[in-house]
Amino acid sequence: MTAAVNAGPAGPSGASAVHASSVLVVDDEPDLLTLYELTLLREGLEVETAATVAQAREILQTRLFRAVISDMRLPDGTGLDLLQWLEQSGRPEKVIVVTAYGSPENAVTALKAGAFDYLTKPVDLRQFRAVVASAMGRSRATPPPPAGDAVPAEGKGDPLRRLVGGSEAMANVRGLVEKVARSMAPVLVQGESGTGKELVARAIHDVSARAGQPFIAVNCGAIPETLLEAEFFGVRKGAFTGANADRDGFFQAANGGTLFLDEIGDLPYAMQSKLLRAIQERAVRAIGATSEQTMNVRIVSATHKDLASEVQAGRFRQDLFYRLNVIDIKVPPLRERLVDLPAIADALLARLAREVGVAPARLSPDARALLARYAFPGNVRELENLLHRAVALSDGEMIMPADLALPEALLADTRPAPPPADPDALVIAAVVVDDPDGATVADASGAAGLAPALPARAAESGPVPADLVRYLDEVEREILVRALERQNFNRTAAGASLGLSLRQMRYRMAR
Repeated sequence: MTAAVNAGPAGPSGASAVHASSVLVVDDEPDLLTLYELTLLREGLEVETAATVAQAREILQTRLFRAVISDMRLPDGTGLDLLQWLEQSGRPEKVIVVTAYGSPENAVTALKAGAFDYLTKPVDLRQFRAVVASAMGRSRATPPPPAGDAVPAEGKGDPLRRLVGGSEAMANVRGLVEKVARSMAPVLVQGESGTGKELVARAIHDVSARAGQPFIAVNCGAIPETLLEAEFFGVRKGAFTGANADRDGFFQAANGGTLFLDEIGDLPYAMQSKLLRAIQERAVRAIGATSEQTMNVRIVSATHKDLASEVQAGRFRQDLFYRLNVIDIKVPPLRERLVDLPAIADALLARLAREVGVAPARLSPDARALLARYAFPGNVRELENLLHRAVALSDGEMIMPADLALPEALLADTRPAPPPADPDALVIAAVVVDDPDGATVADASGAAGLAPALPARAAESGPVPADLVRYLDEVEREILVRALERQNFNRTAAGASLGLSLRQMRYRMAR
């Protein structure tokens, strides 16, 4: 049933211009091929068909299409073979792969290989039309009033500009966002709290063809467990006492757009199986409903947890992790990209100024230098809070170091260490260079009576340690034990006797 092929030179470079409504369907089952073709023709699309990989490639070498729909299993290859050929040829077609029921691994493999989306047999025609419409850049969904947090876009222009920073790490993040926006593949955004995971999720949505549709953000850890199913899938009138009207859930609110599941690692285990089914079947059943609703929703999730470890510990379903982690984007913490700090600070100050309608405040050179010494355990969110407070406390448009009120314990000491009294003495100043608070044992080794008896000229009176780090660790351990014994194992008092905070003491004891 293959339609007539336009003549033209072979190869992608010689293909004719893409038609905005053209689709190539590849399947070796004549009945299904006819069903798909008739369905698409009723949608006003131009359709061509092929029964094998070879036929499909022959057609593709003569023209461009907007989308290609291919069965996974074909007589002379697979849908993945066709997908990989299109990817290697740099073709623009969006590929939709049709997989057999009960083979989710094929769908995930296709998405990772670059497929725009997938369908599972037996194909639901409503879902078929919705997925094709999404690939064609059309919107079939008229979303209901949001039941979650419909997040408005921040400003206009290039969404990627909101991912501020010229560091290599952020350039990689922006590159991944551009790539994943072209498909429907689920994305898992990982990073510490405050790194801007929701901003990345929002950018994925705004760069994609779904930009004009809803972006619903859900904090999975903030919803009471008894309300989760109702909040996610909706409720029908009379389903339970107090259900006086139909109410849509997050999936219905996000229909046609993107559902952002923040802190997915906090979702209770019992709810994980229900979410998995909704993602696999692309359909949800509201509480009290007798039938399912087909959903056209892209899933983007985020977590600060190591989900692989959560799976190993039995707290997160492996099959759900497999579904969510098709594409992984890691957002770096602020301390690993301090080169971006000036640009981020300026962008935040400009936004704060717009919110209150005043001229943007500026950081003094000393304030910038002080921020560069700070560890930022709360990442960009903490920087925003610091600047918000500094703007409120500053006397003018210039923010001074005192306005930042940074905790001294978390400032890195950039001053050079003083020389020892005896240049031949064994120095313990570098025992722990990775202490998050920047303190060293040298700060404490001079505490009265706590330093172990070390030879003044260690190199002359004894052998040189074969493993210096291990040797110094043992020295530190002895100091800590003696301090704890003197203070009846009160960690706060022992730390104070060494000039350490309780947090520093805990860190050293854990080592």
